[in-house]
Amino acid sequence: MTEDQEQTQQAATAVLPKPQQRARHYLMCRPTHFDVCYSINPWMNPELATSNERAQLQWQALYDTLAGLGHRVEVLEPTPGLPDMVFAANGATVIDGKALVAKFRHPERDGESAAYLDWFDAHGYQSVQQAGCYNEGEGDLLYTGQVLLAGTGFRTDSASHAEAQKFFDVPVVSLRLVMPTFYHLDTALAVLNTEEIMYYPPAFSDESQQVLRELYPDAILASDDDATVFGLNAVSDGLNVVLPELATGLAGQLRERGYQPIGVDLTELLKAGGSSKCCVLELRQATLSA
Repeated sequence: MTEDQEQTQQAATAVLPKPQQRARHYLMCRPTHFDVCYSINPWMNPELATSNERAQLQWQALYDTLAGLGHRVEVLEPTPGLPDMVFAANGATVIDGKALVAKFRHPERDGESAAYLDWFDAHGYQSVQQAGCYNEGEGDLLYTGQVLLAGTGFRTDSASHAEAQKFFDVPVVSLRLVMPTFYHLDTALAVLNTEEIMYYPPAFSDESQQVLRELYPDAILASDDDATVFGLNAVSDGLNVVLPELATGLAGQLRERGYQPIGVDLTELLKAGGSSKCCVLELRQATLSA
């Protein structure tokens, strides 16, 4: 970064709101059946040994971290035969109590949608719909509180962006991913609060990089090293940012902005192409039955 760029970023950062925690409501799913027995992204190698025991311990540490921060964390019962169900963020997008359930691109994950539809129905959600186009939930739809940042290029169809905009009645900004190792938006971009994000520019098309620069000129930019350990697959409550512990550069940048980074070890789940955010679906202003 040049001296002029640093001065510009410092000036922009000076007007950002102070990081502030807001209580969240999350849904997670235990990795009871976790395994890597097929390959639907570049991270997955069925020939590489995995440990279900280690995956469960790492998942529990993430659960305990979020609960320990004061957030409400519910747990979806895992379904046998669906080893990727631990990645709850992919199951739906929830805004103002309305749930748009995923339609998965790969048949290996298709059965997960029914489990989410059943969960939302059992918990009293009145406005629930399964996506008509391929749409992998918060994997590719990240809500800032003002706009829905929507990824496409590998899993989620661009046509699903209009569907989400109509369902939620919120503005949508489409972003194209171009690197197969960053196949979901939440692997290449994290929402920190309503006005601030962090992302990895090379994961996006030139046009999408320009959109992000215009919308978020003060964004935190991830290095190659931090991006490749899934440092951007992070969960933020507006103050605390839970991210892979190996993403030390991002942790330092977050501290400089006033955030409190909390490192976790999810290296076993990374063998399936997921980390902190992949495991957590946010239930925004959900209206539950008594």
